Amino acid sequence: MIKTKIFYASVLALFMWSVQAIALEEFEVTDIQVTGTQRISAGTIFNYLPIKVGDFVDDDEVNEAIKALFDTGFFQDIELNREGGVLIVDVVERPTVASVEFSGNKEFDTDALKKGMLQVGFGEGLVFKKAILDKVEQELRTQYYSSGKYSVDIKATVTPLERNRVKINVDIDEGKTAKVGEVALVGNSIFSDKKLLKSFKVKPKTGWQKLNFLGKTDQYSKQKLAGDLETLRSYYQDRGYLDFKIDSTQVAISENKKKIFITINLTEGKVYTVDKVSLRGKFVVPEEDLKQQVTIFTGDIFSRKQVEQTSKAISDRLAESGYTFANVNAIPDIDKENRTVSFVFAIDPSKRVYVRRINISGNTTTRDEVIRREMRQIEGGWLSTKNVRRSKVRLARLSFFEDVNIETPAVPGTEDQVDVNVHVKEQQTGSMQFGLGFSESDGVLIQASINQKNLFGSGKELDFSIDTSRISKAARIRYFNPYYTVNGVSRGFYLTWTDIDAAEADLSRYINETISLGVNYRIPLSEHNNFSFSFGPDRSKLSNTDGTPDEIRAYIALHPDDWYLKTTASWSHDTRDSILYPTSGFNFRLLGETSIPGSQVDYYKTGLNLSWHLPTISEVVLKFSGDLGYGDSYGDTVIFPFYKNYYAGGSSSVRGYTARSLGPRDSNNDPFGGSKRVVGGIDVLIPFPGSEKKDKRLSLFVDGGMVFGQNEDIDFNALRYSYGVGLFWYSPVGPLALSYALPINDEEGDDLEKFQFTIGRGFN
Repeated sequence: MIKTKIFYASVLALFMWSVQAIALEEFEVTDIQVTGTQRISAGTIFNYLPIKVGDFVDDDEVNEAIKALFDTGFFQDIELNREGGVLIVDVVERPTVASVEFSGNKEFDTDALKKGMLQVGFGEGLVFKKAILDKVEQELRTQYYSSGKYSVDIKATVTPLERNRVKINVDIDEGKTAKVGEVALVGNSIFSDKKLLKSFKVKPKTGWQKLNFLGKTDQYSKQKLAGDLETLRSYYQDRGYLDFKIDSTQVAISENKKKIFITINLTEGKVYTVDKVSLRGKFVVPEEDLKQQVTIFTGDIFSRKQVEQTSKAISDRLAESGYTFANVNAIPDIDKENRTVSFVFAIDPSKRVYVRRINISGNTTTRDEVIRREMRQIEGGWLSTKNVRRSKVRLARLSFFEDVNIETPAVPGTEDQVDVNVHVKEQQTGSMQFGLGFSESDGVLIQASINQKNLFGSGKELDFSIDTSRISKAARIRYFNPYYTVNGVSRGFYLTWTDIDAAEADLSRYINETISLGVNYRIPLSEHNNFSFSFGPDRSKLSNTDGTPDEIRAYIALHPDDWYLKTTASWSHDTRDSILYPTSGFNFRLLGETSIPGSQVDYYKTGLNLSWHLPTISEVVLKFSGDLGYGDSYGDTVIFPFYKNYYAGGSSSVRGYTARSLGPRDSNNDPFGGSKRVVGGIDVLIPFPGSEKKDKRLSLFVDGGMVFGQNEDIDFNALRYSYGVGLFWYSPVGPLALSYALPINDEEGDDLEKFQFTIGRGFN
């Protein structure tokens, strides 16, 4: 039997092959046999082998077959043997990667590294190729270099395992991040290096910054440098330098690979002003509406930021009317000779987008109808981004959900339809609890309550509570239906009982037992405006104590039992983005309370409450607040009922002064309150460091206020002021407020209390 042998081998993973044979005469292949396979099936080899049974082959066809099999990358060695008409394919498979382990990596997550390796064809379960492993090592070095770690050392170890497998260990010594030694700007004459480098993320530490060992501004990063270059470009172009350009950037590293030196060559150019601004395109909304979005005008210094804001504002206005995919491009016309630039905002509204369906998910308790009635986006109508945002705010304000997410995916196969997918995550809305709290002003607070804000998932609220403290005892039952009518008119009923011992609060000494019964309505006037009113009988039973002052004794002698029909009314305007943690929006409330003529006591009270949350930078919120109140008697009642008096001072008004201590005093020198109140404050609300839930806020504040008697005029020079720091936290045991305040203009006789805290009472 004559045997002809042709041998092929790979050398250093290069596509090289050699043939060891005498000249082969052409023969007919009567059969093909495969040997040496472990994981790869014979069928796979037949699929790649260009020779089939019945073919006549010679040297050229055999060589081509060997090359085709080797090109698959599956094999380390290949032999083709001939025994008569039988072609025998003998292969040695490449090993597979059994596992890849990393050690020493801190800059990049292990899972992220493995995912990146798979993208270049190397990983667990794949065929091992040394060339690709070398490529992986080089790519890893490049990634570390881009993060400033130029001294990184990467070593990959290949360990053979049984069943033709290998284990890969990648040991990484990351070394230290190279520090920025210098950032040099070349070509700037208008602005100084100090001013331009102020906003850079990559720069050397100077002065006191060297003491901050945790700071990373001097650690080089290619990505951060790219961001700094864009910041530099924006700085110039927002100030009129339209022709500004960065000519080149050089990054050099010291010999010991510990210092980075950056040189930025730039050309400042000249200042350009705006000549003309116009709109062009199809105006699917009134042109005047779009012109109102323009924030750059003739004669202004060119600002790239203002141009981008105008494009975005026009796009947003179109999106509010359903043109979600509108394109707005600012086309410049540059006059270099006169250094002016004109802009045409080209508007392509595209198709109007409509909502096919509103899909609701995640609500295990709350009924769909409760969610749908809060939606301001209409099913079947055109998509409005403004209405979608407002819908999310309204759902969040219900306090039924821990999280609300709204998405608007396109309907497959259409260009002008989307679905609105509303996903909510329910949170506990009902509770049966017994609680303890403490207030500097009221002492120990004991509360027992049964509350359900979302009764049977209907959105209705039922509340029963009992509260006791050193000063007062109270019991309340309340029912509230936010959608008494389909138009959003709300109705509720309430019954309350309170027993107040004012002496325990260091106020004028008396006891007041009150019973109130009533019904209230809230009528929506618009999206942000509501009108509310209530009416019902009240009874105040007054009693003297051993220390009751003469002025109160005289009133009680005339009015031991005050029965009156009370009515209240209020108008509110509320645009806050949240009830619990507002970061933006305005809350304005005008209210009045009066007894109906014919009651045993005739009085009225008016008030104005407001708060304004203004977002600034880094999630810092500026809050302005005010509280004005005025009351008086009318008809046959000469004296304003003292138990309706206003008070000021304490954690809820003017911090740093004892609760309810500001204003007139009685003949025993105890706080008496007054019929007029002026209170206001400014808070800088800062997210508590490290708090991911944003349920904690630090506050830097200034408070001011005072209360005035019935026969006194309001004197703004008499207001007391304080400043300090506070903490607001919705803790597991209830709302907690802490403050440390220093009075600014206290006078002799004022009661001061620098540190104050309250647990178990709400705030916003």
